[in-house]
Amino acid sequence: MMTVPIAQSPWTSLGKKLESTFRKALFDYEMLKDVSKIAVALSGGKDSLTLLYLLKAISGRGFPNLEIHAIHVSGEFSCGAGVNEDYLRAICQEIGVQLTTRISTQKLEKLECYSCSRERRRLLFEAAKSLGITTIAFGHHRDDHTQTVLMNLLHKAEFAGNLPKIHMQEYGVTIIRPLIYIAEKNIRTFAQQQGFARIMCRCPVGQNSMRKQVDQLLIEIETLFPHARENIAKAGLIYGSQKAATP
Repeated sequence: MMTVPIAQSPWTSLGKKLESTFRKALFDYEMLKDVSKIAVALSGGKDSLTLLYLLKAISGRGFPNLEIHAIHVSGEFSCGAGVNEDYLRAICQEIGVQLTTRISTQKLEKLECYSCSRERRRLLFEAAKSLGITTIAFGHHRDDHTQTVLMNLLHKAEFAGNLPKIHMQEYGVTIIRPLIYIAEKNIRTFAQQQGFARIMCRCPVGQNSMRKQVDQLLIEIETLFPHARENIAKAGLIYGSQKAATP
């Protein structure tokens, strides 16, 4: 019988902190306003599993009871390619969440981040719409947002990061990012405490991506400015260009 991690309250002190921060983001950006059904983009990594468990934890507790679905895009090089689908299915079954899967068509000879990301999003959006769901939660955390701000600034001369909530007009769905205030290091510790399986990225392109290089730059900046990630993330949310809202 497969052993699966089940993260649920009562939490440790870190779990309480994460849930409190999670709730603040949901309230600040009205992410669940008029929402009764929601899909989680579930790669199976620490971020998406933390997102799934926290959504399950707050459902019916200060928020309406949510009908939560999980959508997993599998494929040789997709995010979560190293995840055993039976593992994800067992987790979802244990907490009463329906799992829907789609398959990525990306091949090594034509592999690059932009087309892979576009296809993955399209598959997620189409799967959600087929379930009658128009709100999809992504596991992007504070550090992802910080990296995006720097990438846009350095590459495109734009001061813009990941918006906490954005409507994708082309597909008629809304993306929310409830982990936007939470630091990756806290998610990593939470995942270790809860016994999440460690998933390694199999994508040969992702190992040397621009995002990885920007993260290394942030590590160097932090030697001089220890609060750089937090401050860049805050500035991005307060002053960031609305160009980030373009679907």
